[in-house]
Amino acid sequence: MPQSAGAISLEHDTPELARSYDEAGLVQFRHGKFLIGPLAIRSGEHVLDIGTGTGRLAEFVAGLVGPDGRVIGIDPLAGRIEIARLRQADNLQFDTGRAEDLSRFADAQFDAVYLNSVFHWIADKDGALREIHRVLKPGGRLGLNVQDPSRPHQSRVLLSQAIAEAGLGDRRQDSNPVLGSTDEELAALFAANGFTGYRSELRALVDIHDDADSLLRWSEASAFGNFLEAFPPAERSLVRQAFARLVEDKRTPEGLSLERYLRFAFARKAPAAN
Repeated sequence: MPQSAGAISLEHDTPELARSYDEAGLVQFRHGKFLIGPLAIRSGEHVLDIGTGTGRLAEFVAGLVGPDGRVIGIDPLAGRIEIARLRQADNLQFDTGRAEDLSRFADAQFDAVYLNSVFHWIADKDGALREIHRVLKPGGRLGLNVQDPSRPHQSRVLLSQAIAEAGLGDRRQDSNPVLGSTDEELAALFAANGFTGYRSELRALVDIHDDADSLLRWSEASAFGNFLEAFPPAERSLVRQAFARLVEDKRTPEGLSLERYLRFAFARKAPAAN
């Protein structure tokens, strides 16, 4: 059954979407490396990857912390964790779990926590940040990237146009729901949950896709089944056809070139008082 308008569901993921996500995961992996750099992760540290997906970025971070460190990746989608566990190693572990409930972890357990293209899927952002603050060590670092509603991805703009062309302009909110945050909203959320030293930057990242079908497959996989889910099949087909026509304007010799905008935000848990 289609979900209600604007809702984000974890129930639509499939093994096929999980495999497609893993196969096309270099897109998220590249963005994740931009996130990991400023966190300055060092050998021997303990790191938590929230929303790890199929574990590609966590595997990279496990190389940074080395054999004396530890990386734990959690994700609410069991099918993606099943793939991630194929990467499991002595210093790398995966399990199902959600940002809003980190009760399995002790207080002050991690040196760094990150969320790569995850925060815009989380409804209870206060609850997630409160839990992250609890499990971070004093002075521990938090990094995340998130869609900023003030600067939507080019693909989202084209999708809205495609929905209008299909005569469904009053249903734009059903296309690909996300719960993004502006700089001002993030700053307030971080401060309210005890983080200090907040800073953020909006970055434009270019994605290249072979054709509209590959772009749509990536959109469906990265949205774990929420992409166009609220439309019945006949309407969905109309939207996809209109989108394929519109996106051809982004054709370059390398393929379809579209800009994706993500806000990268960083902060710390305050150091322990002397």
